[in-house]
Amino acid sequence: MQELAPRFDDVIQTGFALNGDGRGKALSPGEAPALLRGEELGWVHLRAHHPDTPAWIVENLSYLDPTIIDALVAEETRPRVTRVGEGLIVILRGINTVAGEDPEDMVSVRLWIDPRRIVSLSRRPVRAIEDIAAELAAGHGPDDCAGFLVALVERLTYRIESFWTGIDDEADDLEEAVLDGAEKELRGQLVELRRRAIILRRYLQPQRDALRGLQAAHPGWLEPDDLRHLAEELDALERVVEDADAMRERMALVRDELTGQQSERLNRNMYMISILSALFLPLGFLTGLFGINLAGMPGAAHPGAFWIFVGGLAVVVTLQLAILRRLRWI
Repeated sequence: MQELAPRFDDVIQTGFALNGDGRGKALSPGEAPALLRGEELGWVHLRAHHPDTPAWIVENLSYLDPTIIDALVAEETRPRVTRVGEGLIVILRGINTVAGEDPEDMVSVRLWIDPRRIVSLSRRPVRAIEDIAAELAAGHGPDDCAGFLVALVERLTYRIESFWTGIDDEADDLEEAVLDGAEKELRGQLVELRRRAIILRRYLQPQRDALRGLQAAHPGWLEPDDLRHLAEELDALERVVEDADAMRERMALVRDELTGQQSERLNRNMYMISILSALFLPLGFLTGLFGINLAGMPGAAHPGAFWIFVGGLAVVVTLQLAILRRLRWI
């Protein structure tokens, strides 16, 4: 029995012609392979999680080097930029915008990009890719491979910066709450902020290094203007990575301040308990002594003995307070 060919209709998430007579035209699954083999620049974005994606790449992009195909379909990725001739393998990460998932659990986007074709893949939706597709559908957006790469990096970095600004604002609020001595549970917020900063730094440091490498060894189709734009995005990533490093130190200081406040509060409470214990120790001794039911207790038959005894206790308390104040214990 003849084996059925895999269905590729759902492999391509979106695709467009970027230049030539068909600029801005959305590509159907049947049109995409021909355009990627032609002279005009085409872009397709594939669903990396689709089971037929590896077969589609092998069948339609077999002219690419096997190492490029392996990089595009790899299960695990790390941000990097590798030049292969006049093309680039680009693997970057962006903020996770999927509802119900942690934004800092960043999504990976992999690209092969050269002057005639752009192939990108992602396992989850990438808002930067959706933005570029929407612009192309509206008749705008990049018209060459350099413009596409710059647009993608700009949109990824913009959302990273926006997300980091939110974390930074949360850190400011937490610091203010701790310094104001707010009576609420802050340790959980502190741990969560440190966790986010650590995760972001783990993803963004290699992405920063990848953009540095692109600046150092770039293909000829990246012109000075494009490199300047990429340098701006690199600078923005540098700031976020440095801020993430500083955030860990800030949160360590906030943790120390919070621990110090809790220790101070505990010490103050223990101090008050100690003072009260010191005051009531002689009173407890006297009341216990005069409370025994034995014959010969002084003043047992005197009608005003109780009030005399209470007055004596008041004198004892007054003397204790005077002694403690003199010793500067209170």
